[in-house]
Amino acid sequence: MGDPRPTAATSPGGRTVTSSDHTSPAPQGSPTAAGPAGTSGSPAALKPLEGFRIIDLGGIGPGPFAALVLADLGAEVIRLQRPSEQGVPNSPVLDRGKKSIVVDLKQPEGVAVVRRLVAGADACLEGFRPGVAERLGLGPAELMAENPALVYGRITGYGQTGPRAQVAGHDMNYIASAGVLHQLGRAGEGPQFPANLIGDFGGGGMVLAVGMLAALVRARTSGQGAVIDAAMIDGANLLWAMMHGFAAQGLWREGRGTNILDSGAPFYDRYETKDGQWVSVGCIEPQFFKVVIDGLDIEDRMPGKFGTFDYRKQETWPQIRAAFTEAIAARTRDELVEIFDGTDGCVFPILSFDEAEADVHNSARAVFYRDADGVRQPGLAPRFAPAGGATWAGGDSDGAPFEHPAPAPRTGAHTAEVLRAAGFDAAEIDRLTAAGVVSGTE
Repeated sequence: MGDPRPTAATSPGGRTVTSSDHTSPAPQGSPTAAGPAGTSGSPAALKPLEGFRIIDLGGIGPGPFAALVLADLGAEVIRLQRPSEQGVPNSPVLDRGKKSIVVDLKQPEGVAVVRRLVAGADACLEGFRPGVAERLGLGPAELMAENPALVYGRITGYGQTGPRAQVAGHDMNYIASAGVLHQLGRAGEGPQFPANLIGDFGGGGMVLAVGMLAALVRARTSGQGAVIDAAMIDGANLLWAMMHGFAAQGLWREGRGTNILDSGAPFYDRYETKDGQWVSVGCIEPQFFKVVIDGLDIEDRMPGKFGTFDYRKQETWPQIRAAFTEAIAARTRDELVEIFDGTDGCVFPILSFDEAEADVHNSARAVFYRDADGVRQPGLAPRFAPAGGATWAGGDSDGAPFEHPAPAPRTGAHTAEVLRAAGFDAAEIDRLTAAGVVSGTE
């Protein structure tokens, strides 16, 4: 481990940051444990990244998602937008909890404004094609020369280096190149695309957020920043880690729908019910498998009495699948819920988002919420608890009010506020506005 003692770094903008600025919250009961200055101190108000400032230089999909994760954790995230985005509604979900400023990067003064903002920030992130940020004068070499402790996050499909670094692509292309898409789907069918979850968000934005969090910890203890090269092809491959391990152990085969966890096994699949609905069945472990065959009353249709055959051997799967399929198709989804509710059978209905939002467990945990405009929002994840276990930063198990992120801002809503906080005076802001360098200050 590095030296845990506080260190200090001063940016050219005069902002001094020590490694103790953003460390553990004060012990419960201390004057500063209640939360930000001027608040009443509800435990739900505590956020781990409170006090960190992050500039989102631009990009679509995975970059804004990484920024959303960081904003939900309490960071002040400032989204840099272009004049052409004026009047275009921001995403009510991806842009929640953020601030928006409008700066014209086609003007040298616009670049100078952004550099001044980043000089006083803890981190920035961008999702441009490699080399674009450098051509704008906003690459890591320029910005870290002015702010050595800066964490600079970069998200691309193929990474900053390699033969395809400059090649255009999208999520589907990246997970195809990583070998992941080849494995997704049912036996005898073509690859099945899982929306943009694996490349853009799981292997892209989430991996970028994790990398930035690690670099922020290092910067707080060392005063040294870092550049995070988050490539979706790398992240998608990392998400496949367990299956790579299974393959090394002889427990995973090439080919779609031939393995325990890819719909090949009858005890880990989805089945259609009598009323045209669907249920998920995940009874991998023996004790769970026994609950299912008892609940469906199909032990007489198994290859033998429970315990006398290995249901995880592929030669037993066709007979087990036939029994599961017929028994589940003879019952409605609600009947199956009634049979398995409260058991360890691992049989659950496949819900639509409307149904999931109304689900009793999801409602109790506030997995979803509706914002002031009625937009369905995902709740905060993860939840945090201080010593003692009372949930905070998004939970209400301790009776504290559930704290939702601020709604997505209109484009440029915070331009003046952000500039003032960075030390721009009123005359500078007026001049920059009149020249079209910034907008949204009116």
